[in-house]
Amino acid sequence: MQDQQISSLHLKLEPENPKYIAAFVGELNGNIKLIEDKFSVRIFHKGNEIKIEGDEKVIEEASNTIQNLYANCCSGIELSSDIIHAALNNKKEDLRSLKEYVIKTPRKQISPRTINQEKYLASIDKHEINFGVGPAGTGKTYLAVAKAIEFLLLEKVDKIVLIRPAVEAGEKLGFLPGDLNQKVDPYLRPLYDALFEMLGVDKANRLFERDIIELAPLAYLRGRTLNNAFIIMDESQNTTIDQMKMFLTRTGFGSYVVVNGDMSQVDLPKNVLSGLRHAIGVLKDVNGISITEFNSKDVVRHPLVKKIIDAYADHENS
Repeated sequence: MQDQQISSLHLKLEPENPKYIAAFVGELNGNIKLIEDKFSVRIFHKGNEIKIEGDEKVIEEASNTIQNLYANCCSGIELSSDIIHAALNNKKEDLRSLKEYVIKTPRKQISPRTINQEKYLASIDKHEINFGVGPAGTGKTYLAVAKAIEFLLLEKVDKIVLIRPAVEAGEKLGFLPGDLNQKVDPYLRPLYDALFEMLGVDKANRLFERDIIELAPLAYLRGRTLNNAFIIMDESQNTTIDQMKMFLTRTGFGSYVVVNGDMSQVDLPKNVLSGLRHAIGVLKDVNGISITEFNSKDVVRHPLVKKIIDAYADHENS
């Protein structure tokens, strides 16, 4: 194994602005530490002067990332830890455009944090049926709920319909206690959590009571046509081919459909092909349908989640 060639590089952050520099450095140098960990370098700063020490193969890349992050900071993007992680995994991308895309909900404003998230949201604006495919933690469900609330508030739709196949980790509805809603509710918890965060618990519950937000178990959609609705199906990798076809053909006039799933988490029997995988192959060239593929670079959870996803992907491909 060759010894690392330790080098140093100096740069200045421009424009020099104490407010932007403080935001870039982060509380207790937290943002600097994230960059150091990512590139295995040491970073020293005084005012707008930065010194990077480390392997000569990575310090220039670290320098470029620092300058990109600072430019984003100067444009008004708040450098939270998840934004830092997203930027570190999309080093060649300028994240300033992400700030321009804002979804307004009653409790908070939401902006995409990665380039693929921005593409996903833009596709929902332009297409009636949208697929979001990729690993956990990439924001598929959260952003779909945000768009659903935005469309409802703008009166582009009359209601929000939440659907999630009740097959997960080998469980069947019949083995769970309670009535139908109680059986389905655990599988919709990620959707509930996002709704409550953006609307508040009281307002969300009122919309449920008025049937403006509806739970619609997949098995109960047959024979229905959903008009003027924003329809979200989560965990769609657990549909069969027939279920997916039935679901997609329930789309009515004035409706928007978002189908999310993760092909690495299929809980169907091994001899049953996922309806999501089949649909992507069949529908990829159909006008009016968009498919956004996420990857580990889009994960905005704890950085270990990205490493876990990559490790499993490498193992499955080996």
